[in-house]
Amino acid sequence: MRKLTVNRQVEKKIQKGHKILEKIDFEELPIENQLVELVSGSGRSLGTAYLSEQNKGIGWVLSSQKISLDQAYFTKLFSQAKAKRQSYYQSDLDTAFRLFNQEGDGFGGLTVDLYGDYAVFSIYNHFVFSIRELLVAAFQEVFPEVLGGYEKIRFKAPGYESAHLFGQEAPETFCILENGVHYQVFLNDGLMTGIFLDQHEVRASLVDGLATGKSLLNMFSYTAAFSVAAAMGGALETTSVDLAKRSRELSEAHFLANGLELDQHRLIVMDVFDFYKYAKRHELSYDVIVLDPPSFARNKKRTFSVAKDYHKLIEQSLEILNPKGILIASTNAANVSRDKFKKEIEKGFKGRKHRYISEVGLPADFRYNEKEESSNYLKVFTIRVDE
Repeated sequence: MRKLTVNRQVEKKIQKGHKILEKIDFEELPIENQLVELVSGSGRSLGTAYLSEQNKGIGWVLSSQKISLDQAYFTKLFSQAKAKRQSYYQSDLDTAFRLFNQEGDGFGGLTVDLYGDYAVFSIYNHFVFSIRELLVAAFQEVFPEVLGGYEKIRFKAPGYESAHLFGQEAPETFCILENGVHYQVFLNDGLMTGIFLDQHEVRASLVDGLATGKSLLNMFSYTAAFSVAAAMGGALETTSVDLAKRSRELSEAHFLANGLELDQHRLIVMDVFDFYKYAKRHELSYDVIVLDPPSFARNKKRTFSVAKDYHKLIEQSLEILNPKGILIASTNAANVSRDKFKKEIEKGFKGRKHRYISEVGLPADFRYNEKEESSNYLKVFTIRVDE
């Protein structure tokens, strides 16, 4: 195993429990896509990492000790991860959840999600891709009940995004349960699956009655999972807005899977900011508005960044929110801290009175590194507007 000497700044980060290695901390890296022993300037061993460039950095710290990545090592990691999710296995309300979550379960660059009888491996860099046969062998040892698996390639290679990885092939579409609600998913059609599992707790609040007897507007709705959860929780009507044309078909599937007629549930293909104008022009208003945009988006008309533009969503939502209405403000932007996100929200309120009802981050199956704030990337505030 080659050695990589790190500067004092990186050494301090490692000692604080940080797992991600960032490109900005290294002037040059002659090593890539392999295990390395990290050593301090004085030659003291700091543990084992692997180097492989990805969207979050150039590698991950794995252990404070020297380790070998063999099948036994990954079998142990998967076994520990499975033991920590027994409450999900015992639930009659959930058949889809995260089995393994990067550094939260001891190995950055890999996530594994369960969708009924099938697993989805998300691979974030070349190094993890190169050892995926080893990962699959260890996974099948620990999860023999999983019938088959798929891979999602979340870096620039090897020329495809999604593929069948092992075992049986899943049906083209099928239903999973979350909080007792059915959602139709698909495992081998690009990077998406039809639902974002990290929003489990937010959808639970809607199923449990946050929008009972109310109207709900779901912006950047994707497949309208929030709207379906609200409808199952007693919402009188929902409106789901997304620019992607395919979102309508995928959203309808979720509603129909739960026996919900679409009469009181509108699905609108439109740019969100154009819809604000449309709603004001037609004097539409809502009791609950969900704001869960992508971290960054660009279309022919405009670009949107959570870090710079989220306050605009708050401002415009307040103009179509009914008195004493509720806003659900959400972001999965790892580069936007909780405090920064809250400041962006407050900027949009411009002094209007409001109360924070609840705050949630990642659900329990999405284990994260508590020593690194960006690891708990999800930030969701439920806010009641008092005026």
